[in-house]
Amino acid sequence: MRSVSVQFNRNVDAYETGPHVLTVSADLLSAEVRDATIDELLMRWRQETGSIPDLVGIRFAEPAFGPAGWPIYIRLQGEDLAELKSASLELQAWLHRFPGVLDLSDDLRPGQPEIRMRVEPGAAVLGFDARGIADQVRAAFHGQEAAVIQVGVEEFEINVRLAAEDRDGFADLDGFHLTTPAGDLVPLQSVARLERARGWARIARVDGQRTVSIQADVNTGTSNTAEILGQLQQEFLPGFLQRHPGLRASLEGEISEGGATRTSMLRGMVIGLLGIFVLLSFQFRSYLEPLIVMAVIPFALIGVVWGHLAMGLNLSMPNMLGLVSLAGIVVNDSILLVVFVKNRRREGMPVQEAAAGASRDRFRAVLLTSLTTIAGLVPLLLEKSLQAQILIPLATSIVFGLLASTAMVLLALPAFYGILDDLRLVRLPEEAADPALSSAPSP
Repeated sequence: MRSVSVQFNRNVDAYETGPHVLTVSADLLSAEVRDATIDELLMRWRQETGSIPDLVGIRFAEPAFGPAGWPIYIRLQGEDLAELKSASLELQAWLHRFPGVLDLSDDLRPGQPEIRMRVEPGAAVLGFDARGIADQVRAAFHGQEAAVIQVGVEEFEINVRLAAEDRDGFADLDGFHLTTPAGDLVPLQSVARLERARGWARIARVDGQRTVSIQADVNTGTSNTAEILGQLQQEFLPGFLQRHPGLRASLEGEISEGGATRTSMLRGMVIGLLGIFVLLSFQFRSYLEPLIVMAVIPFALIGVVWGHLAMGLNLSMPNMLGLVSLAGIVVNDSILLVVFVKNRRREGMPVQEAAAGASRDRFRAVLLTSLTTIAGLVPLLLEKSLQAQILIPLATSIVFGLLASTAMVLLALPAFYGILDDLRLVRLPEEAADPALSSAPSP
């Protein structure tokens, strides 16, 4: 750790300023030098901090990179702020049951203590309205410009207000008098009712609706975000919305961003697979042989799973993006074998011999095709810098997925070709073993 800094009167997550908020920042050594991850440091920091009395909210956050949001981000919308706050506390109490839920809080924070004045019904008889009362109280306690005097080239504003000892407590309002339009003095409490209250520091709106957002982090070593949100939707939200009929709840953050990303990737993968199929259909002049080439794509998932276990990574959106990218990479090895089988069949070799000899004769070509891609990504897997962390999951999917698919190409693809031939689904080429037949013109 290089240094620790404290910034008073400001905290981005609190959405307010004042002496009651602060931000503590730690400047860490680079990932290549330190021997602990950011997650480990944050957990240790939480343990050392412990419980702080009268704390409204605290959040331990790491530098954000990547498109994902908060693991738990629940949005409540309604009109009654008191009900929104009550519902938020009820929801937070339910989430506190899970030991892996950390830094749980909402963004509807209580504001500074304030005094509210409500005009009594008989105030109008004396010539007072809400605006007139507020103007006199504001002028007495905050001051009002009475005159501007000129002294040489300087101008001085003269503000008039009560003395400091007459405006330093709530009791000063009890003895405060207002001046009627006729010039008479009337006690403030005879025309207005004073109440001590506390407002809200910030009222957020989304699409014009008052909104409270509940946010929390999740310790992936203790709890699973998907399971927590699944239980929330199935067990808690139905009864919760019945108890609060005027509220609406929605899941945002990581789950919402992940859903949009998954939909986009799925759409792109389908378009990519259709493109591969069309191109291979033109190349092979067949609708079944492209399926043999593409059959190896699902086997890449085996390598992706084992690769993440070996690297100690969790499956996330960058991992899935790497898996989608594999669809266009792993077919290269399959094309080499299928082309070999078709060429041998044109020479008159039986399908069984051509398929069996494909893995042996094209082993070096298939292996080099995969190793060149893997060798180019290995340095990225070994990189420790923060900038590379977002790319390492993607590279892990490609490297280990390509390793698994290469092995399956050499073992499974010839078998697939032989199975289709046994089912008479692979069309024999028109060029037979007889060269004279292949050179004869079509009738």
